[in-house]
Amino acid sequence: MTQAKTLYIDTEALSTLALVQAGLISPVDKLMNQAEAKEVDKTKMYKGVPFPFAFVLAPIGQKNHKILQNLNKGDKVDLINEGNKVGELTVDETFPIDANQRLHNIYGTSDASHPGVKNTTARLGSIAVSGEYHVNYPLIQDNMNRIQKMIKQTGAKFVSSIMLAANPLNRAHERMIRQAISESDLLIIFLRKPFTSEGLRYDIRHNALTIFIENFLPKNKVLIVPFENTYIFAGYNELILDALLAKNHGCHQLVVGKNHGGLGLYYEENKLSSVFDHCKNIDIHIKTVDEYVYCDTCKTLVSTTTCPHGQHHHVHYHSESIMALIQTGLIPPAILMRKEVSANILASLFPERFRNLQEIHYALMPSSGLLEEQSDEQFYLKLIELHQTSSLT
Repeated sequence: MTQAKTLYIDTEALSTLALVQAGLISPVDKLMNQAEAKEVDKTKMYKGVPFPFAFVLAPIGQKNHKILQNLNKGDKVDLINEGNKVGELTVDETFPIDANQRLHNIYGTSDASHPGVKNTTARLGSIAVSGEYHVNYPLIQDNMNRIQKMIKQTGAKFVSSIMLAANPLNRAHERMIRQAISESDLLIIFLRKPFTSEGLRYDIRHNALTIFIENFLPKNKVLIVPFENTYIFAGYNELILDALLAKNHGCHQLVVGKNHGGLGLYYEENKLSSVFDHCKNIDIHIKTVDEYVYCDTCKTLVSTTTCPHGQHHHVHYHSESIMALIQTGLIPPAILMRKEVSANILASLFPERFRNLQEIHYALMPSSGLLEEQSDEQFYLKLIELHQTSSLT
């Protein structure tokens, strides 16, 4: 009895295969063969719809390389992830790929210092395989079911979507979310869940976003869906793939900020192009919203296009800088982050930070006189209120 042929894939590859299998990157619905891959890489189109690079499976590793070298048309291959069989593939063909060219197609560069290039290089082999496949990955179908159930429950006729990292959730994100809700029956927030450990953990970002939605937004207007941000969404063509994903989930509109990196103009075949040129064949409306800043003269959150005051009056919502404050344990100003959100995040990041929390709380905070156990989160909320006292500042 011959031993079953196996290929070892990571969870990122499994998630991407499952997305395509479910029709969420339609019209791409299969692994591309060599001829299709070359055509897509050249034209950036597939079946008349924009698609920025070939969809192929080329797993790295010596065992995989040896198996791929000896596969023949019609061979059955088990797909293994973390020691478990997660699917099967029937081989159509195998073919070599140029790793540097593929990296360039995805990221616009093959520079090893680029974080996306670095991550993908670590998991990209030199031989691709195409053919019919089936994988088991319940998260994808669960997400689809939740969205359809919410649409049915609310009777939503116009569904908007936002792809959001919320790393961390700030006031500009909140304004963008409110604006999207005001123009829609339902908003789907695809909360990015990358396969790297950079930034805040997914559960912390999800909890913070949930606090905002449940306490400060109308009921049944927003649904958070985990969106595994695989390598195909990490390149400069991210917005095209976001639009396909949102459309195939049943959304009518994708909302993006005007400062989104994927909105830039670029020359292609000696013609000035933008993402809107590429997305015109995708049946979804792309709505751009202004960049929001805090103006120290207007004393509120404003659009850069409507505020009459100059840049020197504006506080920008720079995620990396806000993250730097949080990661050092500092409370961001309330103009940058809602206090309920920052308190929740700090309590999650620094559990049991204070050795004598109750003693500090009763020494510094006004109280009713009753001795009650105070959580880290409650302590941060009270501390933020002290920061906001105005008569002495």
